[in-house]
Amino acid sequence: MIDQWFKKDIESIYNKHQIVVFVDESQKAKFLLDTLDESIEVHEVSNEIEELYVKYLIEKNRADGKKYLIYTSREKSDLKFIREYCETNGVVEIKYLQNYIKEKLHITLNLNLNMTEDELISAAQVSVSKDASYWISLSSGVGEIFDMEKELLPFLHDPKSYTDKYDNHLKTQFYKKINEHLNQDYIEKPAETLAQEVLKAMFDGLASGSIDKTFEHVYIAWLDSRECKDSFDKYLKNYTLSQDLDIWAVSPSHPFVSVDHAWLKEIGLDLNDKDVMVRRLSKINQRRENRQAKSMGIIFWNDVKELVEFDEKDINQLSSMAECIEFYTKHLYSVDQSMRRLYTEFIENRTILEPYQEYYKNIIMIFLDKWFKYFDEYEQNQTGTLDRLIKSNTQKTAIIVGDGVTYEAAQNVVALVPSEFKLSNNVILVDTPSETENNMSQIYISTAEVEPTLHKREQFFADEHNDKDIGFVYLDKVTEDTQHQYLVCQYKDIDELGDKMNNKALKYFPEAEKYFAQKIEMLLSNGYKKVYLITDHGFVLTGHLSESDKVVANFSGQVKKAERYIRTVEKQNVDRAMFIEKEQPYGEYNWLYFSTTMSPFKTVGAYGFSHGGLSPQELITPFLCWETEKEDVNNLSASITNKSDLASVMGNLYSIKIKADSPKNDLFSQERKVYLLFFAQGKQISKSDIITLTSGSRATKEYSFDGYEEIEVQLLDITSKEQLDKVVIKKDNARDLGGLL
Repeated sequence: MIDQWFKKDIESIYNKHQIVVFVDESQKAKFLLDTLDESIEVHEVSNEIEELYVKYLIEKNRADGKKYLIYTSREKSDLKFIREYCETNGVVEIKYLQNYIKEKLHITLNLNLNMTEDELISAAQVSVSKDASYWISLSSGVGEIFDMEKELLPFLHDPKSYTDKYDNHLKTQFYKKINEHLNQDYIEKPAETLAQEVLKAMFDGLASGSIDKTFEHVYIAWLDSRECKDSFDKYLKNYTLSQDLDIWAVSPSHPFVSVDHAWLKEIGLDLNDKDVMVRRLSKINQRRENRQAKSMGIIFWNDVKELVEFDEKDINQLSSMAECIEFYTKHLYSVDQSMRRLYTEFIENRTILEPYQEYYKNIIMIFLDKWFKYFDEYEQNQTGTLDRLIKSNTQKTAIIVGDGVTYEAAQNVVALVPSEFKLSNNVILVDTPSETENNMSQIYISTAEVEPTLHKREQFFADEHNDKDIGFVYLDKVTEDTQHQYLVCQYKDIDELGDKMNNKALKYFPEAEKYFAQKIEMLLSNGYKKVYLITDHGFVLTGHLSESDKVVANFSGQVKKAERYIRTVEKQNVDRAMFIEKEQPYGEYNWLYFSTTMSPFKTVGAYGFSHGGLSPQELITPFLCWETEKEDVNNLSASITNKSDLASVMGNLYSIKIKADSPKNDLFSQERKVYLLFFAQGKQISKSDIITLTSGSRATKEYSFDGYEEIEVQLLDITSKEQLDKVVIKKDNARDLGGLL
């Protein structure tokens, strides 16, 4: 605010004169020169020769009407050549800056501050560009000269550059204030050294759970600052925690991942001690809810909480397969979600992971006892899934067929798709063994015949519904112009990644979930009224295994082992508590055997990502449907009027005639923008420009066959992507040759 006082003083002179002499005997007010308007030409003089020279320059140029300010620290009585300017124009004389400040405070704000000279001058310098509230807060004892919560962060980010903006006086006062927060005497030292001391005090305070409040606020602001993140990471990397640290005293806001890991290890040792876990849950809840932890990406405490708070006692009440399925889809799937995220986070850190893995497996084993007790009631309903969907939907429908999408992963997709779309969240119980060749066949082929290739599965389905417009497109090839009455999209990333990379694939699964959600939203926004997400099977994660964890099956005769099932030619004599038996011919094999655990059979190869077995994670799969309830309010119809002419076209060119007509005279039906999509041999080959239609208008567009014998053309609304009409155009080569053939 001192800048406003000073400007008012000099403006009172400039209102009548061009020249102001600023006499600052103590030189402590020189900082006010930096607050002047750029239009004022400033000259500094410290002796008679400089006075003479400045007077010469001003007299030479003053006709230009410019404002001049002459700054000097010489007493007014000692001035010689510019003394007359003091008398004829005007002078602002500040002999003692503290007195000038006190006078202005008393006159303008009626304030009297009990501050030392250094404090008063420092406050004046800081007050530049501030309003009266700054001084009022100082006088009331609420505020401080330096707003340390705002000043410390840029200082810590770049100590030297930040303090270079201060003159020596203000820099010293700022450093003294920092030392007060450090509870140490002021000693002159480099800015970088002082910043290191602040950082150590800040991190020490977080580690001990007793941090200076100002430092804590600065720490919180630092984590929220994108511009300063790099400096924080550098400081944190160079900080070393004390060897005798009490980990349970550390602040919940701390930035030390190693402390989180230490907590996890100790909690892991006590997972089965309910009394200890009650105490530990308070720390878990504090950390999982902490905003600073979330900003650092530390979110695995949600999963730890989900795991340790799950009450397996409810499993004892299950009395049928239907109840087991309902329990899994309402409660247990979330434990799978959490465990998968813990696997993803700590798969390379066995010391942390293994106690949680064992705790999780114990929960699943309790559930599997019930699951297999009622497994005779299990009935798959996967066969002919696509056939049922086509027959039950007359609206434009897209079906995404995922490969290896678990029910729990699908619930993550649900959370990512905007809630504006209506959702039906159901399940499909898949056929066994739960592997791609068998289950994909069940989805596509209503006769339950097993077909190993996707192309032949699609061909069977297309032949079964040859009167329908069905498009088969890989999901990553789907665009806003992929338009069919029924669209079937295959997406194999999860299963392929899992089979190839096992545990290492886990980090990629969240990206697949986001991709599903993006494509679902895109399809719903581009003309499809319903979008389904189904899959062939789920999977189990076996995590880290010892040899004793693997299931040994000493079967006789010709045997084919997979990770989660075994095929045999001959019926085996097995322990019914350990194995489920199923008679199912496949090639030369007649019998199937499954383990009643989540563990894999002892086979050659890597472990981690498995399917083919009978666990709920493999058999209970998502059957999700999103619907858009948006109605097309445009009643202006558009149709292709020369379909009969296009059934047989002579030559290489053909014309498409479009007519628009509105049955209603309403504002929404006066105009419609449409476009044409061209398909040949099952692929889109081109797209027309936008065609604007009005009620009663007609449009004729001419195109060429471009080497194709048959082209399908679809007429679509540019906004809703609704298919308004379509036609198949065939080239008549016989007529082209004048009937000679």
